[in-house]
Amino acid sequence: MPENKTKQNEASVKKFLAQVEDETKRADTQSIVEMMGEITGYPATMWGTSIIGFGKYSYQYKSGHSGEWSLVGVSPRARNISVYIMPGFGNYDDLMARLGKHKTGKSCLYINKLADVDTEVLRELISKSVDYMKEKYDITD
Repeated sequence: MPENKTKQNEASVKKFLAQVEDETKRADTQSIVEMMGEITGYPATMWGTSIIGFGKYSYQYKSGHSGEWSLVGVSPRARNISVYIMPGFGNYDDLMARLGKHKTGKSCLYINKLADVDTEVLRELISKSVDYMKEKYDITD
């Protein structure tokens, strides 16, 4: 089985954020980092070179592939800000309808800027996602 390339590491979140050139994207990502820290109670840590994650869980697929990943995370990408909502969005139709301007992938929420979304709805989405992951993977603080 191939090993995950993206792993939790000791790189500085502060230094990573300072390197984000777009001022709005940097400030918005910092706001999301603060929000995720408040919601999860976990410190921000780097995962790979460009993802800021909070907490972690261990998984194993039926194929035998296993690894660790953050409960929730964020990354200031070139085109948008990616918010990692690990359970996906299928159970959050009401929240997604009220969120504002966004796109989604399997477990990624893409937003251009924080001003495009309702931050209270984003906070609730992150909170429900973290609660789901803690229950599913039996994570106790």
